[in-house]
Amino acid sequence: MGLRAVAALRKLLEQLEAVQVRSARADGWSWQEIAAELGVSKQAVHKKHGRN
Repeated sequence: MGLRAVAALRKLLEQLEAVQVRSARADGWSWQEIAAELGVSKQAVHKKHGRN
């Protein structure tokens, strides 16, 4: 019950993050700017979303 909801929310959050990163890149944001907003390293965000 609750664990399924957590899993569903996690999947939704991953999808939302991907959409927002693509949007930020389309708007000219650097990987460094995106990383700072997400609280991760530039390398981490580029590795996760760089091919999108």
